[in-house]
This record gives sequence, structure tokens and C-alpha cells, in this order.
Amino acid sequence: MQVGIRTEGLVKEFQLAAPMGAPRKKKSDAPKAKVVALDGLSLEVKPGEIFGLLGPNGAGKSTTVGVLTTRVRPTAGRAWIGEHDVWQNGVAVKRLIGVVPQRPNLDFMLTAREILTFHGAYFGLPSAERRKRADALLDEFKLLDRANDRPIGFSGGMMQRLSIARAMMHDPEVLFLDEPSAGLDPQTRLLLTEMIRRYNARGKTILLTTHNMEEADSLCHRVAIVDHGKLIALGTPAELKRSIPGGYVVRVQVDEITDAVVNALRALDGVSEVRTTGTALIDVYADRGGTLVPDVVTAVTSSGRVIRDLHIAEPSLENLFLHHTGRSLRE
Repeated sequence: MQVGIRTEGLVKEFQLAAPMGAPRKKKSDAPKAKVVALDGLSLEVKPGEIFGLLGPNGAGKSTTVGVLTTRVRPTAGRAWIGEHDVWQNGVAVKRLIGVVPQRPNLDFMLTAREILTFHGAYFGLPSAERRKRADALLDEFKLLDRANDRPIGFSGGMMQRLSIARAMMHDPEVLFLDEPSAGLDPQTRLLLTEMIRRYNARGKTILLTTHNMEEADSLCHRVAIVDHGKLIALGTPAELKRSIPGGYVVRVQVDEITDAVVNALRALDGVSEVRTTGTALIDVYADRGGTLVPDVVTAVTSSGRVIRDLHIAEPSLENLFLHHTGRSLRE
């Protein structure tokens, strides 16, 4: 059985608490400020695909996962795991999903093996099957030699591996990974990527959140780029990169933006679009990168401006986000 994911018009507003020490307000006073984490987000994840939610911190990725895993109640909209409405059939949904939070929440009073077997017991697995499955996962995630140790002494990578093993313990049809590679060393990242692909090869649906463009590009079948709780772009990594005007981006920081320098850059051969950000940044979209630099330098200096910095970016999901928002995914 393969299970998909769907959201329809998800809205989530968080009310800001009054600062500590601030005088209490009466009910008749103005309402508290609100933060909109999700703003009408609609998505559909196909059964059996690896789907990435890509966006900067605060884009609404973790809130989306919170709604889909029954932890966050939306202000408006609906969500489904397979045929089950998340908020009408929460028990059925929880049996279908495995969740790896952004920060490990392991019980440091239990050993690695006990953490897995306890999780299996929670989902009703027989005792013999729990022990067998726990040892298999510990071996697969290179933790078998630490099976009887408590994770309080584990490295961040080891705790992340144990968290993913725990989420897989009851063999869920849908696996949620919230920033799975954040803060991990390259070797552990490669191991996690291998485990994710292996689990997906069994027909499992995987949704991961990330602001790592390389991770989304190499691992995901499709990617949704979100910002401020809204969908910006959706498609395969290859499709999204092809949608960028020209492909390459030459970002130039000048002493001052003028019409003369913008027009000079637009007139260059191979340039498809020129965008300005603030008073000093100019993004030049073109079908070439390095070979365009001398022409860019000439255009800027001949317009009487001074270049403070210059950066070339090849076609990437980062460029796509930059094109739609004017800022970097890492900002």
C-alpha cells in the first residue's frame, strides 16, 4: 500500500505573547499581534516519492510538517495522509507515519535498543518482532556496537541516526524528516541519504524539509519552494532550474544603482533579465557565467559606477529562490 499526502489551503496563525513585564491588557483592548506561518498552502505529494519542502528558516516548513503529523492544528484548511483527514482521523494517521523532528528528542534514560523496542511496543509489535527489527535497524544505521549504551553520550550524527531508526521501527508508509542533515558531518549525511533512498525503494513516501539546495537537488523527486508560508515554485529539480531566466546569475554589488548602469547591463549579449535589490545589488540573469564577467565590469565602470563585489552562480534551486524573492535561501 502506497500512501500520498495532500494539503488544501492550509493557514496557520500564531498569536504573539505579550512581553514579560508588560501590563496586562483588558479584553476590550486591541487584539495581540499575529504571525502567519502558513498562508493558504496547497500541496500534493504522490505516493512513493521523495518530496522536498525547500525554503529559508521561518518559511513555514516545520509548521507544515507539524500539521501533517497531528502536532499543530491549522487555523484554516485541511490535510490528508492517504484517505485519512489528519484532524478527523488522527489515530489512523499516526499509524501510517513516522516522524523525525528537527532536534532529537530521545529518552536519555533508555539504551539505544530500548528506545527502539519501546517504540515498537507502542505500535503493538510482538516482542520477538520488536527485538529482531531493532537489531536490524541498529545494524543498518551502524549503531549495533552501541545498542546497550544510552544516547546521552552519542554524537549529534549518532543521535540523528537513532531518531530515524526509531521512526522506521513500526515500518510506516510515510516518513517525515524535518531538516534531517542539519549540523551533520559529510560522512553521516551520505549514510542518511543512502538510508532514505533505500527506504523509498520499498515504495515508501518521504517528505523532508531542508534549506540545503544540494540535498534537495540530489535526493528529491520533486521540490516545493516555500517562503512566508506560500508556495513559490513546484516541480522536479531539473524543471525548476530550467525555469530560471538564462540559468546563470551574476550578482553585482555597486556603490550606487542608476538607470544608466541597469540599462548598460540589460544591453549585454546573452542577458535575459536584470533585477535590482535595495540600493546596491544587481542580479544579472544570463545564459553564461564566467565569460560574461568582463562585459559586466566594462558596463558598470563605463556607467560611472564602482563594483564592490561580484559573484557568479550556476543554475540551481538557490538561483530560482533568488529570482522569485530577491534574497538567498541562506538569509
